[in-house]
Amino acid sequence: MKEWKGNLGEKEYVVRELTTDTVEDILRIQEVVLGTIANNNFLSPLTKEEYENSIANHLMVGVFVEKELIAFRALAIPEIDEHHLGLDIGLPATLLDKVVYQEITNVHPDYRGFGLQKKLGTIVMELLDASPYTHVCSTVAPFNIASLKDKLSQGMVIGALKKKYGGMLRYVFYKKLHEERAAGSEVVEINMGDIEKQQQLLVEGWIGTGILQKKDVWYVTYEEKGFYL
Repeated sequence: MKEWKGNLGEKEYVVRELTTDTVEDILRIQEVVLGTIANNNFLSPLTKEEYENSIANHLMVGVFVEKELIAFRALAIPEIDEHHLGLDIGLPATLLDKVVYQEITNVHPDYRGFGLQKKLGTIVMELLDASPYTHVCSTVAPFNIASLKDKLSQGMVIGALKKKYGGMLRYVFYKKLHEERAAGSEVVEINMGDIEKQQQLLVEGWIGTGILQKKDVWYVTYEEKGFYL
């Protein structure tokens, strides 16, 4: 089994693929993280069964310090139905079985500030680059700045902005695997709070490619999509 190693201050960590004997530890970390989040709309927790499914499909990695699980990142093969994120970004039905989701990342509060979320993002993208999947998708709530930066740092772009998961507003991110994206010919900045304007641009074929802050106001950068899908 492949491993990735690094240091958290004076402690060494190891990242490796998770197995079923770590499920209870996964749920424990998720519960701790949920207790530290001020806005519960930012995180959609997974069930024990969903984690077990990700593990069974070799789509979950975790960070260990002295054999203790302290962080994890989960991918998942989604059910193909009318809620599929591939449909939200305009993929044809024939490609939906080639889509994998980035589901969730949890880092124990005691180990925040070391860039583990970004490190795990790099590792899962490395795994996906060697996979048969063609697209990776994910959702992030508006103004969840840390998660927005995380997805953008992996080269993912915003393909839709709509209500998901029982009515919660979400950006739908995606990345086309095994292919580089060319920059758009025109760029605009839209206030993150202007939901209607962003939705209009996305329907017209633009994609969100970045975020920036000006005088305490967050903006989303949109570019013309071209043929990136």
